[in-house]
Amino acid sequence: AIAGGVNILLAPYAFVGFSKARMLSPDGRCRVFDASGNGYVRSEGGGAVLLKPLSQALRDNNRIMALIAGTGLNSDGRTTGIALPNGEAQAALLEDIYRRYSLDKSKVVYVEAHGTGTAAGDPVEANSIGSVIGLALKGTRRLPIGSVKSNIGHLESASGMAGLMKALLVFD
Repeated sequence: AIAGGVNILLAPYAFVGFSKARMLSPDGRCRVFDASGNGYVRSEGGGAVLLKPLSQALRDNNRIMALIAGTGLNSDGRTTGIALPNGEAQAALLEDIYRRYSLDKSKVVYVEAHGTGTAAGDPVEANSIGSVIGLALKGTRRLPIGSVKSNIGHLESASGMAGLMKALLVFD
């Protein structure tokens, strides 16, 4: 299967709305997980990956960049605003994924997070990751957390694909 995502900024309407809501960085820089983070940056781009069962990739002598051990999704549910995450829901999703697929949280060496560069969302997400994965490390080491949005901005509908590609490059 080919999985991909793309985002193209064709109309100004979303810019106007996000600007009025003060969600966009006024200086055009996305500072994810940084105390000086002042908003997110809209960007465009796209990408695609080829997904194959491991046995088929080995048979075809493909370069294997990663194995998907499991997936999960949920909804943040009711929050105090559309751009405000629910830390409890994020932590619950992480706990569910690691439990359901019997993954050892103490072996995680990097997290590619959503991270938008906002003072409202980034601390909530960092706390959720820390409360689930960080605590599993038992203080033995630090857990690097990044977000592709600090590199290329928020690809919105393609942000998951951009984040996946960055994670693949981190380990390449």
